Amino acid sequence: MKCRFCARRRFSCVFYLVLLTVSGCSHESNEKGGEVTTQSLFTLLSPEQTGINFNNQLTEKPNINVLRYEYFYNGGGVAVGDINGDGLDDVYFTGNMTDNKLYLNKGKMQFQDITDIAGVAGRPGPWKTGVTMADVNGDGNIDFYVCYSGKLRGEKRKNQLFINKGKAGQGVPVFTDEAEQYGLADSSYSTQSVFFDYDRDGDLDMLLLNHNPFKLSNLDEAGLIEVFKKPEPMTGIKLFRNNNRHFDEVTQSAGLKSSLLSYGLGVAVSDVNGDGWQDIYVSNDYDAPDYLYINNGNGTFRDELQKRIDQTSHFSMGNDISDITNDGLPDIFSLDMLPEDNHRQKLLFAPDNYEMFNSKLHVGLYYQYMRNMLHINNGNG
Repeated sequence: MKCRFCARRRFSCVFYLVLLTVSGCSHESNEKGGEVTTQSLFTLLSPEQTGINFNNQLTEKPNINVLRYEYFYNGGGVAVGDINGDGLDDVYFTGNMTDNKLYLNKGKMQFQDITDIAGVAGRPGPWKTGVTMADVNGDGNIDFYVCYSGKLRGEKRKNQLFINKGKAGQGVPVFTDEAEQYGLADSSYSTQSVFFDYDRDGDLDMLLLNHNPFKLSNLDEAGLIEVFKKPEPMTGIKLFRNNNRHFDEVTQSAGLKSSLLSYGLGVAVSDVNGDGWQDIYVSNDYDAPDYLYINNGNGTFRDELQKRIDQTSHFSMGNDISDITNDGLPDIFSLDMLPEDNHRQKLLFAPDNYEMFNSKLHVGLYYQYMRNMLHINNGNG
């Protein structure tokens, strides 16, 4: 999944594990002053305690920096799952410019680095992004799908699919990259993948979230309309259907929009309308609109965002779908970059310019505001 611990302009990120130490908040009252203290729910554990010392270290170079690639500081990815069937969740990190790291959970918050034994370090160099754990081939073992991006040649951006071959030496699972065999060695500018059974045929299909590494600017209304019309496979979202362990791209026939105006930073899958079919919410950065794709149940989707949601985040960083209100209905939460103080809000208010706002609405974009959005599901569409 896309790394939620990394701020968009952060220079690097260090991952720590936290241990849940108490079952709830404990309050103590001071008899003299009535002061209340609250014990923390979590205890920070150091790399020395856990054995996890992964660091997504970034090294700026003349041809690799934030001026050349605006998503330079977006971070890598992290996925958690039980890769060896021992009932303990293991942790896999991807590094933009560093090797990936796989840590085996030995119990009691102790982890062992098994990256080299398992064979999942990934290709050397930039630019690895999100990672997803899923049983891609349906054999009961957890596999990894690693995304690549960056302003690099296509062959350096080919995504990797690490298939879990089961336990080998030292009782550690080993993996082989079989992306080519499965039809998933895609070389578009990928952010993240999600595996789900969109056609309910019993196997996992894959949605690939991509982004344009170049910012589109100075487009008039005619230019924007033209961009929307033209599919662009290297930057737009892609849908792959699983046909007996080989994945075929069905983006256009499934009704998904794929254009240069794609800056995908978040994707979530859930049955938002309760019809038994999995739907998709896509978060896009910049002026690119978010999408709420409703599953038609016949292999196709329709975008119903403007019908079901009043407004969206503008610089949509990511999203999640979960039942916030405990009413059995999935709600949608999306993230933006609204500055904390009024001074900086006024410095960065350009996206709210009235003329620009109306112009975007005129070409078919939607009401977008630079703030987080929590969309509560009313159960009526």
